[in-house]
Amino acid sequence: MTMTGWHERASAVKIDGRALINGQRVWARSERQFDDVSPVDGRNLGPVARCDSADVNAAVAAARAAFEDRRWAGQAPAARKRVLIRFADLVLDYGAELALLETLDMGKPIKYSQSVDVAATANTLRWYGEAIDKIYDEIAPTADSSLALIVREPVGVVAAIVPWNYPMLMAAWKIAPALAAGNSVVLKPSEKSPLTAMRLAEIALEAGLPPGVLNVVPGFGHEAGAALALHMDVDCIVFTGSTRIGKQILQMAGQSNLKRAWTELGGKSANIVCADCPDLDAAVAAAIGSIYFNQGESCNAPSRLFVEAAIKDRFIEKALALMPHFQPGDPLDEASVMGAMVDVAQMQTVLRYIEAGTAAGAHLLSGGQQARRETGGYYVTPALFDKVDSAMSIAREEIFGPVLSVLGFTDVHEAVRQANATPFGLQAAVWSSNMTKAIQTARALRAGTIHVNQYDGDDITVPFGGYKQSGNGRDKSLHAFDKYTELKTIWIQIG
Repeated sequence: MTMTGWHERASAVKIDGRALINGQRVWARSERQFDDVSPVDGRNLGPVARCDSADVNAAVAAARAAFEDRRWAGQAPAARKRVLIRFADLVLDYGAELALLETLDMGKPIKYSQSVDVAATANTLRWYGEAIDKIYDEIAPTADSSLALIVREPVGVVAAIVPWNYPMLMAAWKIAPALAAGNSVVLKPSEKSPLTAMRLAEIALEAGLPPGVLNVVPGFGHEAGAALALHMDVDCIVFTGSTRIGKQILQMAGQSNLKRAWTELGGKSANIVCADCPDLDAAVAAAIGSIYFNQGESCNAPSRLFVEAAIKDRFIEKALALMPHFQPGDPLDEASVMGAMVDVAQMQTVLRYIEAGTAAGAHLLSGGQQARRETGGYYVTPALFDKVDSAMSIAREEIFGPVLSVLGFTDVHEAVRQANATPFGLQAAVWSSNMTKAIQTARALRAGTIHVNQYDGDDITVPFGGYKQSGNGRDKSLHAFDKYTELKTIWIQIG
């Protein structure tokens, strides 16, 4: 579609900001709303229901009723499989609509909303649908006088709180395995980008998911989110977001009914490039492309770049040559590779970090300014810092924006030590043609995913999650079922 075509569709968008509870679109019981402002141009897309504890109670009650009468969990695996695969097909059918909502709501380029977010959402739903009838229970090796069955059962009512940076895909990472396991779900999207979550729930109903099995309650974290975390009838809560809020959710889970709580939290990923890197151009392209993708609003973004001193100047020269390609443009132009920050607050946060880096003595080599002011949207040119020290805030704290800090090293062991000297442990990378060194470094790095001679290699078949304060549990792969199922032993005496 041309840029003109996308703009015409965008101008005609009429959002439905109502919650979806027990199969019905409804406004908040309090009748309160909040405005959904597009970061693309600052315009108000429309009102969204501001759900609170009353709406959460209704959604949890609907989910509980659906679980207890087994309208979903009681269906044959093959039947549930057909629904999830139909759900995936419909996501592709509605792909243009979903991509446009994602771009208007969150600010990412339309080309990526289509090729990444919509495609990966459909793939996630389809993969877990296919997995439903391929997971077997176990029989324990007991004596002949007994039979011990080890079975997986759905945990019950799952609350899922998802972030604003990949709203549709993060929702799919939660709801697909939860639904595949037979649970009922209450989904709370971020108030910054709630639209695709509510549309996904409508599409799920069209695919044949029974009412009450998937409910969506938009609203603010301290209201709807807290109500879910504290709810006595939620069996499991899953959360992707900041470490600060993740800690609060874990506390609330303990304060209430000790519900299972799983978190995927912040990151400050290290990218270590050794002098014997097998392909310097590829390493530069990966470093720049990965940190500036999605405007830097990715928890796994490699924001700390450690480059061995012998190649550091060449690396920076090549990196600067790529910077003109990564400039914020019109998100509705399919040629744009960078879009807008999600809102004005996030833009201001990023700009403050850039100012702090400069004040601390780091050298700002490129970017770091507000851009496209005339549009009314929230844009920042990608920042590249050199002469960064690990003690600086730009090297320690998660910025969640297009800011890359370059640090030099002469000994890979020292680079690993600095890379690990963080409360986070989501991802990391090492580049070296010496496989012994690369593997030893990968094993020494304390993170959930380690890339070797690439960055962002990914597939639904591999788990995603972090060490330390980057969270617990894993999204994606069959390992995700560990979060959404209980293990039950059934001991039968037969002798």
